[in-house]
Amino acid sequence: MGDLHVIDHPLIQHKLTLMRRKETSTKNFRQLLDEISTLMAYEVLRDFPIHEVEIETPLERATGTAIDGKKVVFVSILRAGTGILDGMLKVVPVARVGHIGLYRQPKTLVAVEYYFKMPEDLAERDIVVVDPMLATGNTAIAAIDRIKEFEPKSIKFACLLTCPEGIDAMNRAHPDVPLYTAAVDRELDEHGYIRPGLGDAGDRIFGTK
Repeated sequence: MGDLHVIDHPLIQHKLTLMRRKETSTKNFRQLLDEISTLMAYEVLRDFPIHEVEIETPLERATGTAIDGKKVVFVSILRAGTGILDGMLKVVPVARVGHIGLYRQPKTLVAVEYYFKMPEDLAERDIVVVDPMLATGNTAIAAIDRIKEFEPKSIKFACLLTCPEGIDAMNRAHPDVPLYTAAVDRELDEHGYIRPGLGDAGDRIFGTK
């Protein structure tokens, strides 16, 4: 399974179960994804580099630790990635943000790029690519292929759900990229959907069909 991190905290699993229910409204689905993303950010950023800083408490001078949030870049794969992006920005509000627009061709499931916008100096930054679903892996792989052209310091991938097929595809294409997820579901069906899954994340986030 490579460098796979399944974040199985009870709060995350409880909220994920609520998201899976087909009767969950768009409003509640979006709110739950935002909450799960905030909780996941703590684990995704656990090993980020820190440095000492001198501060003044109300009582005395002290030494604390800090991360350089301005060196962190959250890259959202449009459109569904914005659902995870908002939650993670609550934890690191000074992080930079990049966007990659990709869609899967319905018949071939091949990822096609239509938008790419990144902060400057990616070579000095730590990247976290976010997308709710890692299904075939084609979209995530294409996004990471593009980002690697800029040789960033590090890349991680964070998603809500994945499956063995998606993990295998990512490991073969990018074995150096750690994968963070809330759950590994049973399988990928013939239409490229994760089973049991939760449906199309983008449609459920935005209330579209």
